[in-house]
Amino acid sequence: MNATTETLPVVVIGAGPIGLAAAARLIERDIEPLVLEAGPAAASAVRDWSHVRLFSTWSEVVDPEAEKLLAPTGWVKPDGATYPSGGDWAELYLQPLADVLGDRVRYNATVTGVSRTGRDRIVDADRESQPFVVHLTSPEGREERIFARAVIDASGTWSTPSPAGGSGLHALGEKSAADRITYRVPDLKDPAVRTRYAGKRTAVIGSGASAFTALAYLADLAKAEDGTGTHATWILRRGISGSTFGGGTADQLPARGALGLAAKAAVDGGYADAVTGFRTDAIEKTGDGRLVLVGEDGRRLDPVDEVIVLTGFRPDLTFLDELRLGLDERLQAPVELAPLIDPNQHSCGTVYPHGAGELSHPEEDVYLVGMKSYGRAPTFLAMTGYEQVRSVAAALAGDREAAERVELTLPETGVCGGAGLFDQPEAAEEAGGGCCAAPATLTIGAPTSSGGC
Repeated sequence: MNATTETLPVVVIGAGPIGLAAAARLIERDIEPLVLEAGPAAASAVRDWSHVRLFSTWSEVVDPEAEKLLAPTGWVKPDGATYPSGGDWAELYLQPLADVLGDRVRYNATVTGVSRTGRDRIVDADRESQPFVVHLTSPEGREERIFARAVIDASGTWSTPSPAGGSGLHALGEKSAADRITYRVPDLKDPAVRTRYAGKRTAVIGSGASAFTALAYLADLAKAEDGTGTHATWILRRGISGSTFGGGTADQLPARGALGLAAKAAVDGGYADAVTGFRTDAIEKTGDGRLVLVGEDGRRLDPVDEVIVLTGFRPDLTFLDELRLGLDERLQAPVELAPLIDPNQHSCGTVYPHGAGELSHPEEDVYLVGMKSYGRAPTFLAMTGYEQVRSVAAALAGDREAAERVELTLPETGVCGGAGLFDQPEAAEEAGGGCCAAPATLTIGAPTSSGGC
């Protein structure tokens, strides 16, 4: 890197919790950040799920260095033992942090491309000495470019939810049925949204915390609207085992464990039926506009009025196409990080300490952090991202010792049976003792003829 390049800012993509924490950590290191946020305010993605309560407490979702920046403003940290909603997180912490950063945060700036100045991804000559060039557009379509000494992509995965199709592609008919499908947990406190689901039959596709939340919300709606026919059909691509509902009381994050217990209660209470081993192949419309889900095995489910698809998220890598990224072919996470988070290999929620080293790419001084660093892997926690950007900022400052000194202990989920084993019940048995012994099967909801654990 030449002297001219060193005077440029580090561009941080995304003014969410991890992007803003990255800016705070860079300032700590006397490195000037420039945060580019596509939305009109900080934490635009978090605001989209403002009605959902986090399963982490305030003590776990405030970055220590960001707290130092906020302290002189008179900011008072909320009770560390309480659980914020997404709206609380955005309004009481993230927006105040962005306000402190001031002009270092630019809103309505959508990044459309990142490259090395004068070098496409093919060119080797003098590549590493060239600054990065970042192209962005405003809502009005005005184009601009910014030069940077390094790029930290903390844009997350919220904008690219995974589809309903079991193959990873949209199911046939999924796009044409878009008016009856949502890829977010609905806010049933909103009167218009409540009307959409009250008295209706809704299919919920997914097996993670978001699906648990949606099932619990729909069960509460059914109780409040007793006798209206409000009911959920829970669609799982795998079978049901002792790990299906998460860690429960064994989860070191109690609120996360409670989500699974709430989903189980929804099924046990008759507010939802479970259909297992079902991979959606097509979504067909009936004559009255209802939807029929068709499985890859030919099964056709009873018609539903609405579908909530909560099958995870995936990273948008299109604007990074001119950079030389080293990504795992399955998870689309950095190759050094992927083995540490791969649900095919780690089935008990263990995340090993990691930082700038595991987040590095063949293209120097480019880092994917936060949820985006996990690619398609689930169960990312804010505290993971905060530790990531602490290490990355140290690396960019040339403090190798601090960058490598990564210490992170995450609460375990108490969950066994990684997603990669969902078609192989015998694999769990062969694993033997320890945390991953074969789970006991729970017989609930609708029966299935398919195997799986």
